[in-house]
Amino acid sequence: MTTSIPAAIDAARPLHSVVAWPPAALDKWMRRLQAELNVSGFGTPHLNLRAPFQTPLGTSELVGGMRQALRDQPAFEVRVKGWKRLPGVIFLECEPDPALLGLHNVIVNVGPSTRAPYDGQDYRPHLTLALGVLPWGADILWATVHERTPPVMSFTVEALSLTREARGEVQEIHTFPLRAVTDAASGSPPARVKAAPR
Repeated sequence: MTTSIPAAIDAARPLHSVVAWPPAALDKWMRRLQAELNVSGFGTPHLNLRAPFQTPLGTSELVGGMRQALRDQPAFEVRVKGWKRLPGVIFLECEPDPALLGLHNVIVNVGPSTRAPYDGQDYRPHLTLALGVLPWGADILWATVHERTPPVMSFTVEALSLTREARGEVQEIHTFPLRAVTDAASGSPPARVKAAPR
């Protein structure tokens, strides 16, 4: 259960994702900004640890494979770099640090499963604000968005969620707690959220 094979997307099978949810302050801020600008991403704000994928594995096999892959994975820090714009999408880009890239590599190799072009070396962690932005509105939207500062610029992820999308609904299938990381000097957990500078 550690190999991943490219395959075509089959409309009859659900899409799965492994995601990290942002902290409440960032989630609430992004939802309010989406409502203000009348835009949306795919589902509620989330950080994909790999692109949506399909697999011939049943739910229990997939959960078991993910549990095995994630069993010794530590909690990790996500640092927000800032806004980025690509054709049709505006998102908050996150630092692709070694811990995050390593975790992506672990998850993408649970399979067999489909792979997207932006898995592997092209993986870029992010939180989508607006998806499906039309060319005529992109400059206007960008002018408004790129001046906004998120309420937090880093946060600790202590659990990952396996989700399934079918017929337009995203369902959380299973949550995988990550191993707690303590500060070596103090023996206490690291701070969970760091506020943006004022």
